[in-house]
Amino acid sequence: MPNRTVTKTKTNKANSVSDCGISQLSPVALTLMADFFKVLSEVSRLQIVCCLKAGAKNVTEIIEETGLGQANVSKHLKILNQAGIVSREQQGVCVYYKIANPFLFELCDLVCDTLSMQVEQQSQQLQELAVLRQGRG
Repeated sequence: MPNRTVTKTKTNKANSVSDCGISQLSPVALTLMADFFKVLSEVSRLQIVCCLKAGAKNVTEIIEETGLGQANVSKHLKILNQAGIVSREQQGVCVYYKIANPFLFELCDLVCDTLSMQVEQQSQQLQELAVLRQGRG
């Protein structure tokens, strides 16, 4: 498949949405995608995912690192496992959990970068408002 660069301008934003392929998905596929993001929409689950970035851990290690309770960690690990975000492996009497799809951290980095840019833009807008306010006083 040939490489192609998509340039996004104000006039072709509508085209860039269809270029990403999401518009081609069926409602069933979109539901699966939404369900995946729902799993990641809980703070405790994100804490667990971040905890596992360094490598596989058992429930006790996850509890110690996150400060979450045992029942809470077990519940969220079950949900993350069912969603295919983490996998579990029995090693003797312990079960170790690890990230099943390392791409997840790339996704998190994209979200963090986007949020950072939004906060920076809001900060600039607030500074502009402050300057306008000072000019009136």
